[in-house]
Amino acid sequence: MAPIQLPSMARADFHVLAKPTGAVCNLDCKYCFFLSKEMLYPGSRFRMADDLLETYIRQLLESQSSPDVIVGWQGGEPTLMGLEFFERSIAYVQQYRKPRQQVTYTLQTNGTKLDDAWCAFLKRHNVLVGLSVDGPRELHDAYRVDKGGQGSFDEVMRGFGCLNRHGVDVNVMCTVHAANADHPVEVYRFFRDELKTAFIQFIPIVERVTEQLLPLANQGWGERGSDPRPLHVLEGTHVTSRSVAPEQWGRFLIAIFDEWIKRDVGAVYVQMFDAALASWLGAPASMCIFSETCGSALALEHNGDVYSCDHFVEPKHLLGNIQQVHMLQLVNSEQQRTFGLVKRDTLPKYCRECTVRFACHGECPKNRFLSTPDGEPGLNYLCAGYKAFFTHIDRAMHLMAELLRHGRYADEAMAMLAEHRAASPPMQPHV
Repeated sequence: MAPIQLPSMARADFHVLAKPTGAVCNLDCKYCFFLSKEMLYPGSRFRMADDLLETYIRQLLESQSSPDVIVGWQGGEPTLMGLEFFERSIAYVQQYRKPRQQVTYTLQTNGTKLDDAWCAFLKRHNVLVGLSVDGPRELHDAYRVDKGGQGSFDEVMRGFGCLNRHGVDVNVMCTVHAANADHPVEVYRFFRDELKTAFIQFIPIVERVTEQLLPLANQGWGERGSDPRPLHVLEGTHVTSRSVAPEQWGRFLIAIFDEWIKRDVGAVYVQMFDAALASWLGAPASMCIFSETCGSALALEHNGDVYSCDHFVEPKHLLGNIQQVHMLQLVNSEQQRTFGLVKRDTLPKYCRECTVRFACHGECPKNRFLSTPDGEPGLNYLCAGYKAFFTHIDRAMHLMAELLRHGRYADEAMAMLAEHRAASPPMQPHV
């Protein structure tokens, strides 16, 4: 297929999460609904073929108008493809990269398959590694287990140690769920003080299911021998017992923010806090979940199928296959444009009139399955938590935003807020 001419007004600022092994993983994390996506491809070997890899890299590089391009790999567990697959990926990038394109690589992994060869490769090509860790051992092992039901903490820490020895850039990704959500400061201090990581993402676990599916879903999404295995689709108004509760999510973020704002601004980068600061600055959202519209973050399956979003890998959101239709045409299809605008156009009045809408915009559509107090559909399940969090951080965010606007540093806010706390004695209880 020859390179195509980009249509004027075509979206060329999209990002693709490629899943070379599909949903296949060597772990069996109980909350990982993506494990069930294997059922979409019965009989598949779940390995991206080399000719498809070449097509993907070529089309991605052809489609991007920005000189900065990200090649991102996810799963399942992408390292199951083997190191040679990723070496070929780099070779194809070198073959098809346009003269002024700067390509960076990201890899989301559970870390259990990493060794010195892997880590040397990741360092050599400056791959940013997202490592899944849910906190200290007892919190991590609550749900992140292997196929035998045993905790994965030791193997993940072995992989993390290998990454550190080779100087690989690591961003810790922590999912927040029923087991760790009540331990926010313990989780944060583990990452900051024991792992000594400076980049942290927190992702809330919300497993949306129907009432009928709930008993099966509560057992987890992995294989169960002869027992029926449910396919996760975004339907229903119930959540599994592993899901974080809305107010619990807010308390988790607030507790970590209060720890962070005292000593870690400019030293530890928490994605959620960076995204909030962008909103207070009036800058474009740095996380797609907080954008007014969506549709610029797509998922590529192991066989070339493209879906509207990583969270919407289900039949009704299949856009097509890059072996039949060029990626850019799928991204700019009417189906995808509609998908992206629905987020804004279906936002309930309750949200449109909310004081923190500028920072939230209803968050991710996958979580918008409740009704507002006046009965309008489309309220985000996590609304109460986000509203509490954004309200709580307002003063600090205003201060940091003003500092930045005047050419100063956001970390100056730490001392200024400490002075304010010292000058405002705690309220005395009424007698």
